[in-house]
Amino acid sequence: MAMAMTMATAPTTANRTGWWSMASLRAALPPLKSTSVRVPSRATKCHSLARSYVGLSPVNPLMSLGFSDRTSFGSNFTIVDNGSRFFAMRHGRRVPKLNRPPDQRRALIRGLTTQLLKHGRIKTTRTRASAIRKYVDKMITLAKDGSLHKRRQALGFIYEKQIVHALFAEVPDRYGDRDGGYTRIIRTLPRRGDNAPMAYIELV
Repeated sequence: MAMAMTMATAPTTANRTGWWSMASLRAALPPLKSTSVRVPSRATKCHSLARSYVGLSPVNPLMSLGFSDRTSFGSNFTIVDNGSRFFAMRHGRRVPKLNRPPDQRRALIRGLTTQLLKHGRIKTTRTRASAIRKYVDKMITLAKDGSLHKRRQALGFIYEKQIVHALFAEVPDRYGDRDGGYTRIIRTLPRRGDNAPMAYIELV
């Protein structure tokens, strides 16, 4: 009886073994194209590194495994978001900070501009002199126009009202033939104590 059961179950076991064989599994899978990525050693020259890249992204071995969504170089990296903020570098932005917040920086520029238009020549640091130069030229340009709107703009920037009225009265005769370049910066000795570079800025 036991011999008969063994002979009866033998074909079933053989059929199952033949159905789940490794050869049949390999035949069912899609063909894989092997892509070899060469990692250069330290002794390899730099020109050999350029041959292992296509455009801006390296050879992607994930394409050979059938991952069609992994088509970019950035998909090989894990995005980590920890809540931090990133800022770009200040290339080409020539706004002098003057070690002050925006409101104090504007008040300093307005005060220096007022003193320069009042006295005609002041001594300050080179950075501050270069920072107020364009504002002084702007005030003189407003005075050359002479309209009521330009006068009110100058009154909103210059602290002393009498300087604005004197500026609008004298500028057309003094700078009528000059198109820009109303100030001059003259370098002088550094300041005692902190050795800061100093300069005179004056009206031409």
